Amino acid sequence: MMELNGYRIMWLFVFFDLLTETIKDRRNAAGFRKNLLKDGFTMMQYSVYMRHCASSESADVHEKRIKRLLPPFGKVSVLRITDKQFGNIMNFWGRAEVPKEPQPSQLELF
Repeated sequence: MMELNGYRIMWLFVFFDLLTETIKDRRNAAGFRKNLLKDGFTMMQYSVYMRHCASSESADVHEKRIKRLLPPFGKVSVLRITDKQFGNIMNFWGRAEVPKEPQPSQLELF
């Protein structure tokens, strides 16, 4: 059995700037966001979504899925960090520090 630790558990961040000039562009952008939500991502900011992955292999699966969901135009970046690195994030709302999101307690099987 593989031991889970803060260096093996991963977080995926998706940053994007998508075109919204035409109705079709807006539909593509909305569809991309909806598909991220369906795949278990949470909106951190309007164009920044994040997802907890139990392992690097799980992160690989979701990165491949993102590549299949890419809209025809716009910029999408994916960042993978360890749970240990994620623990160093500081979130602020104005000048007040906001507590970190709790780590999911359920272990992913797929």
